[in-house]
Amino acid sequence: MSKNIVVAIDGYSSCGKSTLAKALAKKLHYIYVDSGAMYRAVALYFLRNNIDTQNHAQIEEALKNIHLNFHSRDYETHITLNDEEVSEEIRQMPVSEKVSEVSAVKEVRREMVKQQQRMGQSKNIVMDGRDIGTAVFPDAPLKIFMTADPAVRAKRRYDEIHLKNPEVTLEEIFENIAHRDYQDTTREESPLVRAHDAIILDNTDLTPDEQLQFALDKVEKLKG
Repeated sequence: MSKNIVVAIDGYSSCGKSTLAKALAKKLHYIYVDSGAMYRAVALYFLRNNIDTQNHAQIEEALKNIHLNFHSRDYETHITLNDEEVSEEIRQMPVSEKVSEVSAVKEVRREMVKQQQRMGQSKNIVMDGRDIGTAVFPDAPLKIFMTADPAVRAKRRYDEIHLKNPEVTLEEIFENIAHRDYQDTTREESPLVRAHDAIILDNTDLTPDEQLQFALDKVEKLKG
């Protein structure tokens, strides 16, 4: 291809965006960039260092000391925070409860958007998040907006977390998802909205294979 392709996948939390993006990138031999993991890693740093999300001087200083990298191992994408592997820790409830608050901070979003745009300048990539098709890559040739029934999303997330944290309840997960939806859609800086040219993918009743095929069909049309 003469021009690199960016596939932007946006949508609500626990819709399986990362599952689809990873599978699509692997199938197409593209680079997978997990933007959500980037914000989670920042949230983890803020938690560890007691960064006040209302203190802009603290935030600016913290961002100078946050260095994120992705690497691939065993066909999985892993993220490091200042050279420390944090792929597991960023999925725990304390980070899940903090990430929307941190993501709403304009300084954080602007820094992450800069890093994400750099990643898409010279490679074919698949990136998932909340504002990839609106703020990060508004000119992406393929934008997919994912959604699913909130109860289904909560159950999927519960099944994922419960294995590692048996004390978590389905009710806690459901409340966390509802809270994140509210924060993500009402924040002032790059709120979660569907891009006008994004294709809606409701995967409430779809298997991972079915949604992968849906996305592959859309990419094939781009290649023409």
